[in-house]
Amino acid sequence: MNINLEDSITIEEVREIALGKEHVYLDKEVDQAIVNSRARVNQLIKNGKPVYGVNTGFGIFANKKIDLEQISILNRNLILSHAVGIGDPLPDEIVRAAMFIRAVSLSKGFSGVRPEIVKTLLDMLNNQVTPIIPSKGSLGSSGDLCQLSHLALVLSKDVRDLDEESGKAKFKGQESSGKEAMAKAGIERSILSAKEGLALNNGATFTAAIAALSVSEAEYLLQIAETSAALAMEALCARADPFDHRIQLVRNQKGQIETARNILKLIKGSSYINSVDQVQDAYSIRCIPQVHGAVRDSVGYVKKVVEREINAVTDNPLIFETGEAISGGNFHGEPLGLGMDFLAVALCELGAISERRINLMLDAKFNHGLTQMLVDDSSSEGLNSGLMMPHYTAASLVLENQTLATPDSIRSLPTSAGQEDHNANAMTAARHAYEIINNLRQILSIEIYTAVRAIDLRKRQSQLSLGKGTGKIYAQIKNMIQYFSEDTLWGREIGYINEIIEQRKL
Repeated sequence: MNINLEDSITIEEVREIALGKEHVYLDKEVDQAIVNSRARVNQLIKNGKPVYGVNTGFGIFANKKIDLEQISILNRNLILSHAVGIGDPLPDEIVRAAMFIRAVSLSKGFSGVRPEIVKTLLDMLNNQVTPIIPSKGSLGSSGDLCQLSHLALVLSKDVRDLDEESGKAKFKGQESSGKEAMAKAGIERSILSAKEGLALNNGATFTAAIAALSVSEAEYLLQIAETSAALAMEALCARADPFDHRIQLVRNQKGQIETARNILKLIKGSSYINSVDQVQDAYSIRCIPQVHGAVRDSVGYVKKVVEREINAVTDNPLIFETGEAISGGNFHGEPLGLGMDFLAVALCELGAISERRINLMLDAKFNHGLTQMLVDDSSSEGLNSGLMMPHYTAASLVLENQTLATPDSIRSLPTSAGQEDHNANAMTAARHAYEIINNLRQILSIEIYTAVRAIDLRKRQSQLSLGKGTGKIYAQIKNMIQYFSEDTLWGREIGYINEIIEQRKL
């Protein structure tokens, strides 16, 4: 794909780049915009006035002017001193997404970097050079300074060009120093010039990368959650009345209307639905449109915030066509921090209602004639535990999600001697939302497995038929897993379902 000045990049394009499915190039007009922006920086240097990030120190040292002959050292020192992240490395897809988003931001023509800086980022993406970036250390204000600095270590150098100061990276999956990985890929590393260090490490770019991938996955898991809910309805012979379009229309919530429509489509033609004598189902069935629909609306809101962010210019100062360098706060991650907290809460609820449906299917008081814990036969209850423990796992993940969904963006500590006195904590919010997504995928896998087993047992009782949509999903799952009459390694079977969901093959 080409980066141009007219079209906005999409979340799905970020995902495609992150997964290595696309190469990226710059349009000529974009290249010219970068050249023009760099010319303005050069003019600012000639003017000799103090300009933050161009010929001054950083943070609390903003009033310390730097001599021209020391500007390259200034930029290198910025990267070296800020590359202090800790924790497990971020997944490769997050790093690649961040590299792409940063290249897009720098290509807008407001950051003052040389074209070679942007092209180096794209060369790294196109040639499978992926920096190894620690996951912790960002406050999400002044952007993800430490993560972006670890990235900049790989693509930049100083006159010494020390191997141990080049960071760590992978070239086609093989780990080495950043210097070695870049050499193997045939990519030249740059000595940073005025403004370029700050342009590279100033902005909530890794937060935006996690946010974009999280939104993409959340949209998919919403579909899976509707599928798993419909299967649970089949297993429980639930009522279709709560999904009547007239009920949804008088509530007038867009997500609710869409969810109800999707569920009705999945169960259309089912003779299990409405087949037991029950006036109302439990809330986790009856209120699927209201709960899932609210999550759908929440994801939609967060998606709009993230779409704007991945097309934004977020470093500081910004260089405008008038030749002015204007300091501001576009690096502050508050929009993303609030958005990721909102997403985390919404997805936490999606997992919570799924766990309640799992419980309904396992409890003989509520599952309309099925065995306790879905053991093969009531005579083996006790000897076999059935799906008791998969439910424990689901409940454990729901509880963990509830902790992870505690808002991070409300927490702040001042840094840089009080100059940076309100921080967004956005990166932590994004990481926690990403963890919730992985937990949610597991919870939905357990619900699907439980529903399929419950349907297996239900089929012994009657020769009724599944809906058109649920029937297809049931058949797909049955092609992957066995039915076990005795206790077995349930986790292995559930793992198969989790894998196809993760690969988006369900």
